[in-house]
Amino acid sequence: MPRLSCLLAGLFVGVVAVAGVSACGPRTASPDGTSRRAPSDPTSYAEPDLVVVKHLSLSLHVDFAARTLSGAAVLDLDWRDPTAGTLVLDTRQLEIRKVMAGDGATWHEVPYALAAPDPLYGEKLTLQLRAGAATASAAPSKVRIEYSTRPEASGLQWLPPELTGTKKAPLMFSQSQAIHARSWVPLQDTPRVRFTYDATLTTPPELVALMSAHNDPDVIRDGSYRFDMPQAIPSYLMAIAVGDLVFRPVSPRSGVWAEPSIIEAAVHEFADTEKMIATAEKLYGPYRWGRYDLLILPPSFPFGGMENPRLSFITPTVIVGDRSLVALVAHELAHSWSGNLVTNSTWSDGWLNEGFTTYVQGRIIEELYGRDVADMDTVIGQRELRDEMATMAPRAQVLALPPIVGQDPDQALSGVAYNKGQWFLAFLEERFGRAAFDAFLRHWFDAHAFSAVETSTFARFLARELVARHPGKVTTAELRTWLYEPGIPPFAVPARSARFDAVDEAARQWVAGSRQASNLGTSTWTTNQWAHFLLQLPKVLPAARLAELDAALHLTGTRNPEIAERWYPLAERGGHLAARPAMRQFLIAMGRRKLIKPIYEALAQTADGLAFARDAFAQARGGYHPITTAMVEGILARSDAAPAAPAAPAAK
Repeated sequence: MPRLSCLLAGLFVGVVAVAGVSACGPRTASPDGTSRRAPSDPTSYAEPDLVVVKHLSLSLHVDFAARTLSGAAVLDLDWRDPTAGTLVLDTRQLEIRKVMAGDGATWHEVPYALAAPDPLYGEKLTLQLRAGAATASAAPSKVRIEYSTRPEASGLQWLPPELTGTKKAPLMFSQSQAIHARSWVPLQDTPRVRFTYDATLTTPPELVALMSAHNDPDVIRDGSYRFDMPQAIPSYLMAIAVGDLVFRPVSPRSGVWAEPSIIEAAVHEFADTEKMIATAEKLYGPYRWGRYDLLILPPSFPFGGMENPRLSFITPTVIVGDRSLVALVAHELAHSWSGNLVTNSTWSDGWLNEGFTTYVQGRIIEELYGRDVADMDTVIGQRELRDEMATMAPRAQVLALPPIVGQDPDQALSGVAYNKGQWFLAFLEERFGRAAFDAFLRHWFDAHAFSAVETSTFARFLARELVARHPGKVTTAELRTWLYEPGIPPFAVPARSARFDAVDEAARQWVAGSRQASNLGTSTWTTNQWAHFLLQLPKVLPAARLAELDAALHLTGTRNPEIAERWYPLAERGGHLAARPAMRQFLIAMGRRKLIKPIYEALAQTADGLAFARDAFAQARGGYHPITTAMVEGILARSDAAPAAPAAPAAK
């Protein structure tokens, strides 16, 4: 067998083995236990092999008093199976009032069934559109679903005025990834399906509505807003936000939306956005989404950013004044190629979104700010990956995960997808050379634009378009190790950062007692250097040493959340209880999962810390997004299942 064919076969067999299916496509279970022909998305009830939603038209009223969206969704259908008679959609806690089918001019009511709720995947909505094996001509081209959301919708957060920046007007925003779009729109909630959409929203007239669509920078506040999204997107990229929001441009095609209280700081922090777009275009081809704007949300936003096309949602926790955390914006922008343009077919292949994006992010940062800055991001990512893997089951450490069955994909996605995925692509760049790999990656984006892909798709493309053209650079065994085996391959070369060498030495000397905390030379450190320093310290230090460090460096109460994320767990593990009042305020003020998760986990290790965590959570949960609330509840529930250790000793 020729080399290319052997490699293709070897890689594809690896995909099949990991997925647990045969190449002939056996039947697999959907969330409700019914079977279907593979490949399928186990986290969705949808049956796109039978019928696909091609366009969505929304007409919704935003009711802040009731904390609901209500109105109608019209779905344009493309029937793939002429004998099919039902349309199956994903929903979660939606109130369905009426379902109609027709051609847009005439409608007739049709029966529907809403299945019992599944705690992870919501309710399967089955619409009976045809009886028996009808002809294709009898298939309705549209369905209209009248519905409303519930106040506890998992994909929406409703903030009262006191929890917003203005303190005067309420604010609502969505987070649809991974499977939360179904909590505010009835649809095929799987990345396998892409659709265009338009929407009309009515709101209080003093507020502005935005969506992951065309947003007019000169919009007039009148309580009625119209949106159009001409590029097809998967459901998890549906997004909505309504509040007292203002706009400032940073270039003709990019700008910042935010509450008035933070808009000027945000524009200053993200002034390089246009340079990032131009850099990414130079590397990987044209930006295909029209405008690229940023929406800065309150600290309760559960993620660092969300790559909603045309309008990335961004946490304010990266606004630290020195632009040292703008890699997050580079990451969300990079998704415009990896993820939004070329999308993982299911969440088992999340590395195709996040690993590629983390790699592209690094290339953008390197081009704009230098290799040393990009290297610092990579070193920290690889360090945190190793720490995370130390507590993970081997099956969760592979890039091509097994099908996600009986698990929330929000929990299945880890640093493996991001940092191991990036490391793999950096390995390919090193082996094939940057020029060849850049051309390959650009070809990958062009060849698969606006489509959903699996790891097997990438493996075949890699073998054909890169390996076969540059023989002798990698082996089949090396590629299979990266994609399908746990851990970091033994031949992987770790990233190095010269700027971290001095930080490493400072940390070593302070731990050894040969340098005082006040003499560490921190005055010129960037956020990444601070983070690296704290990561280099022993996991547990005596309380007295922590108190010394805190007194010299003023870590407790820091306004930099990336430092706080690493300092407070260290303080808690060592019994530096003087940090707890500021830690409590941080937990109440911040809803970004990444920042508060390690703190809650550290607190949950002792009985006293667990009691403190519960009390802080009780105060904080009203300002947390439902996704963040679920995460914290999970940490506390796991602590209930295992006896906590005695309280850590306090400082003497």
